[in-house]
Amino acid sequence: MHVHTANPFGSRKPVLPGSAIGVLGSGQLGRMFAIAARRMGYRVHTLSPDEDTPTGQIADVEINAPYEDLDAVRKFASGVSVVTFEFENVPAVTAAAAERCAPVRPSGQVLHTAQHRLREKTFLSQSGLPVTPFRRVSNSADLTEAANQLGLPAILKTADFGYDGKGQFRIKSPDQFAAAWHAVGEREAVLEAFVDFDREISVVAARDIGGNFVHYGAIENHHRNGILDISIAPGRVPPAVTNDAVDLARTVLGKLEVVGVLCVEFFVCKDGALLINELAPRPHNSGHFTVDANITSQFEQQLRAVCLLPLGDVTQFRSAAMANLLGDLWNQGEPNWLAAAQIPDVKLHLYGKTEPRPGRKMGHLTALAATAEDALADVQRARNDLACKL
Repeated sequence: MHVHTANPFGSRKPVLPGSAIGVLGSGQLGRMFAIAARRMGYRVHTLSPDEDTPTGQIADVEINAPYEDLDAVRKFASGVSVVTFEFENVPAVTAAAAERCAPVRPSGQVLHTAQHRLREKTFLSQSGLPVTPFRRVSNSADLTEAANQLGLPAILKTADFGYDGKGQFRIKSPDQFAAAWHAVGEREAVLEAFVDFDREISVVAARDIGGNFVHYGAIENHHRNGILDISIAPGRVPPAVTNDAVDLARTVLGKLEVVGVLCVEFFVCKDGALLINELAPRPHNSGHFTVDANITSQFEQQLRAVCLLPLGDVTQFRSAAMANLLGDLWNQGEPNWLAAAQIPDVKLHLYGKTEPRPGRKMGHLTALAATAEDALADVQRARNDLACKL
């Protein structure tokens, strides 16, 4: 007997190679997405306020316009088959304007939720998902009350437009309230309880329009000055922690109805319990290793999902470790690229940024090895060698 199975894509047709994909944003995430897209025969258009950008250097078309120029955004979206974004600080009205002219994936609603800490944490909390205890802070009196409820130390974070440790202040005592409120610009913020966690992990995952879900396991992350420094995959956590993190990520992507890639960042508590720290509705710095270590990278996965193609195999060939290269590395002159290239299992990725600045992500290294510890040792040695002058 013939059994009819529904088309998971419904009436929405896949966007096939040869089509143009629009990217809102033009940084390194868009660059690596554009490389994956062009390899598969797609054209890429990017829009951002900047010129000669990491994405623009790879894209077929680079449009320079403020995100608030909605006429330019609508014109941009009218020239492509689907729109995605490479960072979540694109204004929600920009995504809404684009959606009037082309599908936007993930949707503008996902962006609206994930780009604002208070909306994000409220969504997680109301969904019954484990999240760090938090309170909304809209004035200095709120801050005092919230600190009394949550206790100190605590971390005050801007509600919007914060990343890589920006817009945050750790409060250790009440005499820091005024400085903390000033540090976040005296505007809507979130006070989070301080979590004495064991380590940080992330799960980079993708979901297609039919609800199919794939993931890259638990990735172990180490930060320096609020910026991701090292990622290790697979993360060195018990299998039960990995399984819990993946299950929570699956729930998050499902509840948000994500079509695309989303990263869920977690604190792993001393007892193995997980708390969701942040969501990023796009490929993530901690998933960069997938370009070299997996059959399908996070960037190709984003492309497949937003174009309504089947998701790719996420099998990881070898253990991997990724180290960010920040502008500080250039303080003593040009890094010693030859020295890093001496280690044969290390891959160099540079983002085409011409001006190295302290804290600015200029590139990364990925090491592949038989074990996570070997990969970590190699990537750290390679980065140290970069600082050794010829």
